[in-house]
Amino acid sequence: MHLQEKTISSKPYYQGKVFYVTQDKAQLESGNIVQRDVVHHSGGVGVVPLTSRNTVLLVKQFRYPMQQITLEIPAGKLEPGENPEKCGRRELKEEVGRTCNTFITLGTIYPTPAYDTEVIHIFLAQGLSEPQDQELDEGEFLDVVEVPLEQIVSMIMAGKIPDAKSQIALLKTYLLLQQKEKNSEIEKCKGNS
Repeated sequence: MHLQEKTISSKPYYQGKVFYVTQDKAQLESGNIVQRDVVHHSGGVGVVPLTSRNTVLLVKQFRYPMQQITLEIPAGKLEPGENPEKCGRRELKEEVGRTCNTFITLGTIYPTPAYDTEVIHIFLAQGLSEPQDQELDEGEFLDVVEVPLEQIVSMIMAGKIPDAKSQIALLKTYLLLQQKEKNSEIEKCKGNS
């Protein structure tokens, strides 16, 4: 079949705490057999906590593979079979100490589909509660910062927020709010005519 690759074999290669790797043999549409190394990950969730002031609660944390502190939306790993919304609400509470009234899906993303099975579910959280204590996991250290959404868009465009899930979720949130504002203006114009 065109643009399909058939798995011929799959051999466990590495088992880690967060993911495992298989070394696969796949048959291309030409009939050739190739090796595919696949990282298997249970997936994750990212949440944009948007305040009534159009600011976003972001987290600053050290990311070991990149050897730097990053600015990201609250996020976490899905347990196998876990409901993404439940996971997102848990991460919101754990990382920024908030709950919310409204939880809107912003879709899913494949961060690295060339070699990784991870799917990240992204959400927009609105109607945030008053701040409560964080409930960080053992070994998790992060700071919460509040940044205006307009400023975040400028930061993304200037390369100051390199995390892919955060860029996508924040830009989708910005676009969604722009569309709502535009639709509201159209409705006002219709009501005045």
